Amino acid sequence: MNNKFNINREKTIHSILFVLDSLGGKCDFHKIFKILYFADQKHLALYGTQITGDNYIAMKDGPVPSKTYDMFKSVRGDSWGSRNQDYDDFFEIDSPYFAVQKRKADFEELAESEVECLQSSIEENKHLDFNELSDKSHSIAWTNTNRDNEMNLIDIAVEGGANEEMKKYILLNIENQTPLREYAFR
Repeated sequence: MNNKFNINREKTIHSILFVLDSLGGKCDFHKIFKILYFADQKHLALYGTQITGDNYIAMKDGPVPSKTYDMFKSVRGDSWGSRNQDYDDFFEIDSPYFAVQKRKADFEELAESEVECLQSSIEENKHLDFNELSDKSHSIAWTNTNRDNEMNLIDIAVEGGANEEMKKYILLNIENQTPLREYAFR
């Protein structure tokens, strides 16, 4: 069985915009990635689904949302594919690793529970520096994954406090996605 949710492009974009807006309109990739990770972790543990549906990769400095990073690299102009201007209306890249907000998040794209988990993650993590965020994210899910591989959603949920019933619910939610597809970030 597949162990991931479908990526939701709109929720991902508006989650990024919400984080950027909450942090003054500009933030480094690392902090954005960790705030999204902890928000997705919290939503997964409490509600059985992620906010973004992104796949987290266990990289040296902690979990990195794969498609979100691809989105930033596309705007920066160094993605594996051609430069994608679909995201230029939402944010720009200043220096190699800072995203700058170009518009406000559309809260019609985010559920109340998603906003609550994003806000909670922002409050818990906005004052942490690079090393503190890396250390905090090097927990169960990250250590159980080989470097540069996709992290297991159940491990992420357990790390966030999910019990046995929630783990079953998460697996059922994943199984019931129709049709299962990876959203292609052009």
